Order: sequence, then C-alpha cells, then structure tokens
Amino acid sequence: MFSFDTVGVEEEHIYGTGQNQNGLLNQKGETVNLFKFNTLNPIPVFMSNRGYLFFWNVPSEGRMEFSSNRTRIITHSTTIVDYYVAVAPIGNYDSLLKKYTAVTGRSPMMPDFAMGYIQSKLRYENQSEVIELAQNFVEYDVPVSMIVIDYFNWANQGDFGFQKDLWPEPELMAAAVKNVTGAELMVSLWPTVQDSSVNFEALINQGLLAGTRDGTGFVDEFNGTYVRIIDSTNPTAREFLWYQLYHNYYVHGIHNFWTDQDEGDAIGEGYLNNGLLTSISRQPWARPHTVYYLGTQEAVGMLYPYYHQMGIDEGLRAVSGINTTDPNVQHIGLSRSGWAGSQKFASVLWSGDTRSIWEDYARQIPAGLNMAMSGLGWWTVDIGGFQTTPTVGDYAGNVSSVAYRELFVRWLQWGTFLPVMRVHGDRICLPKDQHAYTCPNEPWSYGLDNFPIINAYIKLRYQLKPYVSQLFRRLSETGRPMLRPLFLDFSLSDPYTLTNSEDVKEQYMFGPKLLVAPVTEPGVTEYDVYLPKLPSGSAMANWTYWWTGETYQGGAWVSVPANVSWIPVFVLGRQEDVLSGDAFAGC
Repeated sequence: MFSFDTVGVEEEHIYGTGQNQNGLLNQKGETVNLFKFNTLNPIPVFMSNRGYLFFWNVPSEGRMEFSSNRTRIITHSTTIVDYYVAVAPIGNYDSLLKKYTAVTGRSPMMPDFAMGYIQSKLRYENQSEVIELAQNFVEYDVPVSMIVIDYFNWANQGDFGFQKDLWPEPELMAAAVKNVTGAELMVSLWPTVQDSSVNFEALINQGLLAGTRDGTGFVDEFNGTYVRIIDSTNPTAREFLWYQLYHNYYVHGIHNFWTDQDEGDAIGEGYLNNGLLTSISRQPWARPHTVYYLGTQEAVGMLYPYYHQMGIDEGLRAVSGINTTDPNVQHIGLSRSGWAGSQKFASVLWSGDTRSIWEDYARQIPAGLNMAMSGLGWWTVDIGGFQTTPTVGDYAGNVSSVAYRELFVRWLQWGTFLPVMRVHGDRICLPKDQHAYTCPNEPWSYGLDNFPIINAYIKLRYQLKPYVSQLFRRLSETGRPMLRPLFLDFSLSDPYTLTNSEDVKEQYMFGPKLLVAPVTEPGVTEYDVYLPKLPSGSAMANWTYWWTGETYQGGAWVSVPANVSWIPVFVLGRQEDVLSGDAFAGC
C-alpha cells in the first residue's frame, strides 16, 4: 500500500486513471480497480487540478482510492515501488502531459489513411463478401479508408492465419479493395490458442504459452473450447507470433492488425462485472491465476497488452525499415487494452464491447476524455455500440429499428469528431434486411432517410482531415491531447468549467478550435450547450455555431437547433480556417 495526504472533494478534482465506465469525469471520491477486462482499461496515472500528475509505475493488480483527504494505492503483489510525479502551474494540464509522455513515450504520427472512415462489423465472413463490400462503397459514393476483417477469420484459435476455404486468395482480395476504394485492410487476431491449432505443438513445446497457478494451462473458454494464451511477455513468443502474422497476412498485403482480447489472463471476458453469467457458469474455476514469463497475473498482468502490442509494432517497423524512434509509421493497430507507454506502438485503443443503448453511448464521452488525460491519445469507440443486449432495450443494435437508427446516426455524428472514426458492432435485423452472413452495418443500411446524413458526416470527416492531421502532429510532438475536457483550456478564464466539470462532461474541445457537444438523448430538436468564457485578449471573441453561422458570447448556456441532421459544434474563429487545416493559428 502507498498513500499520501490530499484535500477535500470541493478543493481537488482527479482526472485520468485510464478508461472507466462509471460515467464520471472527476474521479475524486471514487475507487478505481486496477484490473482489466473488456470495457475497463484502468491505468494508474492521474492529474489533479492542484497542479500535479502522479503515475504509479507498478503493473500489478490492485486499486486506487481517491478519498476526501487521502489518495491510497493498493497493490496485490509486487517487489518494487516505483512512481513518477510531475508538477506545473495551476491550470497548465498540457505541461503535465508533455512531461509525462516525454518519460513514457509519445504516439507516432497517424498515417494519412487512418484519419478517414473505417468500416467494420461482426463480421464479414469471407473474401467475396469483402470484395463486394468495397464495390458497394463505390456504388453508393461513400469514401472509406479501411475495411476490417473481424474474428474467426481463422479455422482454430491460435492459427494466426486465414481459414483457407473462406479466404483462398488474400493477396487478390487486398489488391481488389485497394484498387476499387484506395482502402487498406485490417485483420483481427486473438492471443488465444486451442489444442487443435496448427501452432499448438510448437508453442507448448517451446514454452511460449502462459501457464496457470493451478496447472491446467487453460485460461478461459470460448464457443465451447477451452483456450490458452500466447505469452507475449516472452520475447521469443512475440517473435513467434510476428513470424505467423508476417507469412499469413503481411506478405499478402494486409499490414494492420487488430489485437482483440489483449487484456491477458482470462482475455477480459469471463467475469461477473462484464455481465457474462453464462460464460462464468461454464468455467470450472473462479479465476485462472495466469503465470507469465515475467511473473504472475497479480504482479505483472497489467503489462500483457503492452508487450503484445510492442511485438507487432516492432515487427512491422522492422519489415518496413522504420526505426523504432521514427514517428512516421505506415501502419496502425487496434487494441482493447493498454498500459502506460502503449501509445508508442501505433495502436488505437477503443472502449470495448459497449452496449448499443443511449446510456452506454453517453458514458463513452467522459471515458474517452479521461483516456486522453492519461496520455493515450489514439482512441475510438464502436460507433453504434457492440452488444445488442435485448434485455436492456429491444431496439439495441437492431438495424431494422427506427429507434436504433436514430441512436446510430447520433453516435456516428460524434465519431466524426474523434481521433479515429470507426464503425463496428454486432447487429440484429429483420430477415428482409439481412443480405449476408450477418446483419448489415454499412452506411446505407440505416434507411433511405438516414443515409444522406450518414454519408454527409463521413464526407465531412474527409473535409476535416487537414485539421485532424495537425492535431495528430501536435499530439505526436508534445503529447497534447486531441480530446480536451473544457477545463483543460478554460479553467483559468472560466472557473465554471472546472468547478462544474460534471455538468459539462459530455462536451469537449476537439483540438483548439472546435467545441463538440454530442446529442445523447433521443427525439432531440434543440440542445443546451455551455460555451466557456474566453481568455481576455483572445484572438477569437465569440463562438460560432457551425451549422448556422450564428455567434454567441462565452460564459453561458445556450440552446441551439439540433435536429437529427445536426450535432452541436461551435468554432472559434472562421470555419474556413478549420477546413484548411489552420488548427493552431491565433490560439
């Protein structure tokens, strides 16, 4: 246990701590469990409004307690205590993150293709379906930058390669998609290995699978099969994995990898906290107590995703001739988990398998803002949510439902103003709407009335690319976050943004010039937005509503039109400057 004295909840706010799903921006008064699974990605780094940043550099499981007069960190198993503290003038949060990322590492520069629109769903089943999908993007006149091939593109878990009867010519597929749309491909991989995998014997004989304290070796169950995981904390295991990915995907033109289920241990699934009661009932243990090359799950388990991502990034850099310190990568990854410093490995973190309901959508906004304040700026969501969850709402994930279509449109509007714009999820639909292996999730799948809105926002994303590129450049160079809670920029000129940060937790600055307020309720035609008071002497005197050009003074709540076609967005300065990429002039 480690602790230090603090001040009360009225005097101190705590931000960061990685990604939580409690719907809060300020974590003061909360307990954050240091335990990774699916939608929860805690990282023990946090900033205080009192001018300090604290990073607990111990990768063990435990918890952080932010009580009214004391901050306490409890670790379950460790042989060291290591922590880092940075200080800065009150209100200068960017300085704290600049110092922290100088120590833990900064994101590379996002490749140009990944700043556009990314299409995904659970799941495209075969090569023909992906090629047809690419052709449909051209037919419907929708731009796309990446198409994602989700899980079980393999025959057995641990094959780390395509099932050949469904994906017989991956090189032809990658070339066809590129020729038709200009888009790249990304493929999903899991760390799980079942005994029937073509790689099982080599992995088990070389000691490259994680073990368990109780000796079974199995860490989880999926689809009726008990599985082990590759031990990515072992450098030889990382080399083995990259060898498979290189020969099974990379040489065929697929250079981007989705490291799903990368929490380690029980792959972030079989826990009551995640609502998977049936999964728990099928497992003959409470927890696997995984043992790695580096140590036990309790002592070092938080590092598993870090090394898993590192091995793939190093492999990609090696075959591309890009030095590990060169920020100009030509690949991206996608990961459900991470650790301090994961930002170095060109991997986008996403918020996991959220439910396709309004409540989960709203919770992702403060979750993303806290992740940005934890130094991990490459972040996104499953636009539209992932889980259909009929017990929560019969509209959830139902492409045929008018109610869900509204939610999808609102979620996609918000996704236009995230670091990465990516659609994904499980979907249900009426039989008349299903034309492939699974229900659709493409932009044209949500009704004739919604398609023009969806397509307009996708095209707006491409119009914003010069601006977004400058935000990524500054993130890479200084650690300055792209997603910015209002107090980050305005706590000194407008204390309300700090003292009432929970009231404005669903608004944020996207870079220095765009204020975004996603609509998180159904049936909205007008929406209330708080516009911060601007610093004295600011080059920008007013806020301008993106859609109407009407100007407003800061320091007040305003009500603006927000029919289903409009997400409330305000600009500082001229709209033309944003579209031309003039992100930081006058700021």
